[in-house]
Amino acid sequence: MTRIFACLAIALALASCRTDQETTRAAATLSTQNAGDNRIAKTLFGAAGQGSDQSPEAIGFYSRGCQAGGVQLAETGPTWQAMRLSRNRNWGQPELIDFVQDLSRFAATQPGWDGLYVGDLSQPRGGPMLTGHASHQVGLDADIWMLPPDRLDLSRQEREELSSISTRRASGAFTNSNWTPQHMAILREAASDPRVDRIFVFPGAKVAMCDAETGDRSYLRQIRPWYGHHYHFHVRLQCPAGDASCETQNPVPRGDGCDQAREWVDNILNPPPPNPNATPSAPRAELTMARLPGQCTGVLNSN
Repeated sequence: MTRIFACLAIALALASCRTDQETTRAAATLSTQNAGDNRIAKTLFGAAGQGSDQSPEAIGFYSRGCQAGGVQLAETGPTWQAMRLSRNRNWGQPELIDFVQDLSRFAATQPGWDGLYVGDLSQPRGGPMLTGHASHQVGLDADIWMLPPDRLDLSRQEREELSSISTRRASGAFTNSNWTPQHMAILREAASDPRVDRIFVFPGAKVAMCDAETGDRSYLRQIRPWYGHHYHFHVRLQCPAGDASCETQNPVPRGDGCDQAREWVDNILNPPPPNPNATPSAPRAELTMARLPGQCTGVLNSN
């Protein structure tokens, strides 16, 4: 029983990409402007092909919001390529686009890396997606592939067909042979950026970084273990200064988080018995326009 409670406590403390916190905390930002609007939000935002003609602004919470004035990451740059272009998810707030470009330039200094393959950012106007992520809605989230780029002239078709690589083994308890010091260096650089709120990776990667770090360990606090995240790592930026309608996530817990990550790994290797009294999770409800911040209607209606 002690192990069950410990496992639950870890999951609650580590603040994930897909927690109930993210689907409920933004309620405080809702406006009566959308009251009674029961249109399915993902259908509307998924159909938007361009960013809104508005000043840039992240609106709402990472998993319940939208973005005004979204900027498109160029499909190809000197040190990056955006992948899966058919999804049209290479959009974000200016801070996110700048961050991705900055990190890609650092990655290009690493042996065996020409830069970064960049996965999903956000849709042109943010909001819920037709498939995939619960977050990535306000233009402040980015998925960075674990695959080291060895060429940056991929065609559109190649970007649809190429896959990233997994860097985990034993269900995420450990890294595998694909994990390199360069992965750690790039994650260290990303987590040390003051714009970053947190970065999600699989538990074994967090522990590997905790064990390998011999210098400044302060950045490890921003590296947060979570399920999956072995084909890519997920960067989440803080709300930009002045974005009054942006709601940030609860602060990252104090300390480097290494002991908690090791306990998570132990629970992967030695799973606690299932709780026979556990209540099944309720299905995730569709986000309607009424459940998004009121400004999101204006984002959709803008040119």
